[in-house]
Amino acid sequence: MKFTKVVPYLQSVLRIVAAFLFLAHGTQKLFGLPVGPRVALTSLLGAAGIIETVGGTMMLLGVLTRPVALILSGEMAYAYFNGHMPRGHWPIQNGGELAVLYCFLWLFIAAAGAGPLSIDRR
Repeated sequence: MKFTKVVPYLQSVLRIVAAFLFLAHGTQKLFGLPVGPRVALTSLLGAAGIIETVGGTMMLLGVLTRPVALILSGEMAYAYFNGHMPRGHWPIQNGGELAVLYCFLWLFIAAAGAGPLSIDRR
């Protein structure tokens, strides 16, 4: 079986699933949902929550995917270097695995696009 025909759809599914999980990080910071403490909107984590909630929603729908993915990739790079790296050099040591993974995932989506299951394609 050749997977070449389904690759674009799997790309869309990857974007949608990642966006759903990323969105949960934003809503956790802003609203304490699904679980966790809320943060002050005027804090750096509050700004991250806004970016993650708005950007995650846009990525979920596939709206302005490439520029939004680039912004989200940059946010995760900033989060890693300023929030995680001071606690140790390696991601496994400093708790930055998700930041690194999201950074490169969003960078891939910025380069590859949303895939066929998106508002951008309509």
